[in-house]
Amino acid sequence: MRIAYVSTDPGVPVFGRKGGSIHVQEMLRAFLSTGADAAVISPRLDDDPPRDLASVRRIPLPALPKQDPEDRAHHLLGMNAQVEDALAQAGPWDLVYERHALFAHGAMEFSARRGIPAVLEVNAPLLDEQARHRVLALPDLAAASTRRAMAAATLVSAVSSEVSRYCLLHGAAERGVHVLPNAVNPERFPLRAPPSGPFTVGFLGTLKPWHDVRTLIGAIAVLRRDTLPDARLVIIGDGPERARLEAEAGNLDIEGAVEFTGLVHPDRVPGELARLHAAVASYPGCRPFYFSPLKLYEYMAAGLPVVASRVGDLPEVVLEGRTGLLCAPDDPADLARALGALARSPQLRARLGAAARDHVLRHHTWGQLAARVLELTGLDALLQPAIAS
Repeated sequence: MRIAYVSTDPGVPVFGRKGGSIHVQEMLRAFLSTGADAAVISPRLDDDPPRDLASVRRIPLPALPKQDPEDRAHHLLGMNAQVEDALAQAGPWDLVYERHALFAHGAMEFSARRGIPAVLEVNAPLLDEQARHRVLALPDLAAASTRRAMAAATLVSAVSSEVSRYCLLHGAAERGVHVLPNAVNPERFPLRAPPSGPFTVGFLGTLKPWHDVRTLIGAIAVLRRDTLPDARLVIIGDGPERARLEAEAGNLDIEGAVEFTGLVHPDRVPGELARLHAAVASYPGCRPFYFSPLKLYEYMAAGLPVVASRVGDLPEVVLEGRTGLLCAPDDPADLARALGALARSPQLRARLGAAARDHVLRHHTWGQLAARVLELTGLDALLQPAIAS
């Protein structure tokens, strides 16, 4: 089986360290585990691949120059023809799999014309996200391109219920849209003994407003004031909100209890998680929640008890009192309440952590996700047993 993986998002370096990059790499690993040959087509192939992905053929597209938003949008629209040329020259293909990007429709339409199964992986409502957080240039052309990609795809793989609704509103056929949440590579997270020392809570991810780390810092302040004066917080990652969050910790007089690690290589993430007694996935409740957080599955695979905000699809993964605890969004006191319950009971931590790990290993591995994609596209007969693990 020959699989082409297309990613034209200029913000996702294929072999980089960002969450989107890890997602691309893990799906490539999962496809390779079927015995498939894989090639990746992207303008962001600047980094060396990990050793286990060295067999993946790299087909570079021209890098995007730094331009104003409209020029960049026109450049991305022109990239559709380059994608189609790359697919035609490097084929034939049994499957074309694309990480959805703004202004990208060439891969899906190429596949539709040639009768090749094509999967469009949609991780966010990109039109809405771009308009809210950045600048959406050429909005009419952006929307038209999105509709073309959605309409041409054999399968639209949406990471959440909210994203699936977005896909249906933008041209996807209802029968072709499936909610396929993110996953984890269990080999990255061997089970380890709980750490000793003060109760330590962790957050993993890029420091951006929608991760609501501010509420987590507030919860640690409440926990230290009311219940556990030696509680600590480790923030694993970096991002544009770091300075504001450091200032918030200072304002609450807990700067000495909050550690910012900065950017961490993916290989170091399991070791960082091993320092924690519990982990948090906090999100605000003031906007539609569409994420399927990689961090959540990684916490759970590491055997950590998790506290997550009660938003979006998270209650379907973090089952209250069974695989973790839930709290109200935007509520430091309620988050502190849940963390206090974990701090007081090592037995509760052990039970929830074990159940969380079992849940994700049974239902949310990248291999299982790839197997489901191939099943839905009618290519499952080509599977090897290894993909089901």
